[in-house]
Amino acid sequence: MLTGVVGSVAVTGSTSPALAAEKPTESTGELPALDLALAQGVDRATQATAAYATQAESQADWQNWQRAQSRAASQAGQAAAERRAEADRRAQEAREAEEARLAQEAQEAEEARERAAAAEAQTLSAPADEAPVTGTGADAVLSYVRAQLGDAYAMGASGPDAWDCSSLTQAAFATVGVSLPRVAADQSVAGTPVSLDALQPGDLLHWGGAGSAYHVAVYMGDGTFIGAQNPSTGVVQKTLDWDPPTGAVRVL
Repeated sequence: MLTGVVGSVAVTGSTSPALAAEKPTESTGELPALDLALAQGVDRATQATAAYATQAESQADWQNWQRAQSRAASQAGQAAAERRAEADRRAQEAREAEEARLAQEAQEAEEARERAAAAEAQTLSAPADEAPVTGTGADAVLSYVRAQLGDAYAMGASGPDAWDCSSLTQAAFATVGVSLPRVAADQSVAGTPVSLDALQPGDLLHWGGAGSAYHVAVYMGDGTFIGAQNPSTGVVQKTLDWDPPTGAVRVL
């Protein structure tokens, strides 16, 4: 009986250490698996966090880029609008300047026509006995134009201190009762054509074709003439070779 009990105790005692030895073995096998799972979970969380951060950063960069593009487009649109406004302003100023210039030219032309008409009416209505008595025929014409030497030239002017070419010749021939047309083109066909080789004092010289002349003057003899030439010279006496005329007519 004791043997049996002792044997039983012995068996039991021998068995317990073995069981105790097995348990740590089992625990050692389970803990690494748990640690691995935890590590993997942490890694996945880290990766998810990193992915989220990257996505958030990319989204922020995209939003920043969109805002930058929007600002650039707005600035470009504003600059374009300013350029269009400046171009419109300059175009308007140019139009106004051109309109003012045309209006000024029209006014000056109208004033010149009025002066010419008034001078022609005065010439036609003046009695012949009111002309200055400075000679007869060609002498009177030469005396008149010579007295105007040094006067100014002005388009449309009709004296007494400023003339254009045809108003001077018109006034000169009016002193002897000859009524010439107002403009050079008409005066160039107002008499008998004469050769430039057979000129006499008092002949009317013209530049440009007969009927389309653009300038006239009075031949003074000795190869000279007097005329209201241009704004730079005024009324001057020049030689024929200074500005050779195209033709001449005799009206006396």
